[in-house]
Amino acid sequence: MKKILIYNSGGGLGDSIQLFPLLLSLKNHFKNSDFYYLSAHSNHFVDKLKEFNIEIKTLEINLKYFGFRWWHILFAKKKFLEKKIEKFDLIIDLQSKLRNSIILKRIPHKDFYSTTFNNFFSTKKFKINSKNHLHNLSFFLENEIKSCDFKIDQISKEILNEADRLLPKKNYIGFSITQGNEYRKKSWPDEKFISLANEISKKDKIPVFFIEKKKIDIINKIKKKVPSAMFPEFNSSLVCPALVTALANRLELAISIDNGVMHMIGLTKIPMIILFGPTNAKKFAPPYKKIKILDSKNLYNTKNLNKITVEDVLKHI
Repeated sequence: MKKILIYNSGGGLGDSIQLFPLLLSLKNHFKNSDFYYLSAHSNHFVDKLKEFNIEIKTLEINLKYFGFRWWHILFAKKKFLEKKIEKFDLIIDLQSKLRNSIILKRIPHKDFYSTTFNNFFSTKKFKINSKNHLHNLSFFLENEIKSCDFKIDQISKEILNEADRLLPKKNYIGFSITQGNEYRKKSWPDEKFISLANEISKKDKIPVFFIEKKKIDIINKIKKKVPSAMFPEFNSSLVCPALVTALANRLELAISIDNGVMHMIGLTKIPMIILFGPTNAKKFAPPYKKIKILDSKNLYNTKNLNKITVEDVLKHI
C-alpha cells in the first residue's frame, strides 16, 4: 500500500476527532504508506487540529462540498488526473450516502472500501460491522489491524506544560456548554449550568468553563453568577483544540453537551457526564467506559434537552 485515501463527509471538528483512533491504527499498520484526506469540507488535521500531530496530506480536488452534488461525477476523475498522482492503492469511504460513494469511486484506485448499500461498491465483499470501520477493514484486507488509540503525550510538551500552569491543582470540574452546530438545538439552558456550577463550588470543587473568547456575553454572565468559575484559555496565547484536551487532562470530571469540545475532552478518557437530546448518543458519544450518558429521549421520552434537570446531573457526580 503506497497511497491510501480517506474520505470523510462530515465537516465538524468532532467528526474529525472521532477519526483519530482509525487513522492512528491505519498509520501504525501501513507504516510506509502515504495517507491522503478528502472531505466535503476543510481538512482540520492540517489547520485547527494540527497540534494533535496526526500527519495526513490533503487531496485538493477543488470541488466544493465534494460528493454532495451529482454533477461532481463528471469531474471527479478529471480533477484527480490533473494532480498527476498515480491511482490510490486503497480508497476508504467512511460515509454511507449513495450519491457520495458513486462520485468517490470515480477516483482511480485498486481497492475501494465502503459500507454503502451493504458494501455494494466495495471491490471485495465482507461481513459488515457498520459501527467499527477498523473491524471491517481487517476483514476487507484479510489482515488484522491492531487498534491504536490517541495518547496525551502526542501533544507537544509546550502545550502540556501550559495546561499544568493554567490548572495547577486537582479539584477541577469542567463544563462545555455551547454548541458548535447552530442548526441543531442541542444546548442546555445557561441557568442550569450556572446552578450546577454553584453546587459544585459548595463541594470545594472549582468549575472550569471551556468557552470561545468571542462569546463574551455568556462569559460575563457566568463570571457574575459563579464567582469561583475559571476560564483558563483566557490566560494563554496557545489557544487551540489541543490545549483544551491538555487542560481536560487536569480535570476530575467534565460535564458537556454534544459538541466539538466534548470530543476534545473525550480524548483524555477522564470521567464525563454528557447530555444528549436531539442527537444520537450511540453514534456521537466517545466510546469508553467512564462516560455517563443522560439522554432526554430515554429519561423523558423527548428530544428536548431542556427536560433534563440539574438534579438529574447532580446525582451522577
